[in-house]
Amino acid sequence: MTLTSFVIVLAVVGFFAYIGMKLFPMYMEYYAVRSAMKGLAAEPGSADMDPAQAKMLLFRRLDINNSDNVKPDDVKFDRMDSGWKMHVAYEVRKPLVANLDVVGKFDITQDLTTRGGE
Repeated sequence: MTLTSFVIVLAVVGFFAYIGMKLFPMYMEYYAVRSAMKGLAAEPGSADMDPAQAKMLLFRRLDINNSDNVKPDDVKFDRMDSGWKMHVAYEVRKPLVANLDVVGKFDITQDLTTRGGE
């Protein structure tokens, strides 16, 4: 392997490592949001909460996890027979290089039912 090919391989590996460093926090936040939603669903009485109270409890959990990309407008509630269906759809946009961005669109649904979020 010549020095030129080593530098090219190093540049390619470095570029993909850079992309990974941009994507990793986005997915860590996604898993934190999903975990907060599951934790809220497992809380006793979550099916009987009104949506405003459930949203407040969700954002309290998200504040603990330092999740800043989910906004109150991204959280929707639909009535079900046994409780509520909580739907969170949000987008994360991180700058990559110059005018290129990495965009992550995340969509999570969780049932708030009397069975504890099954």
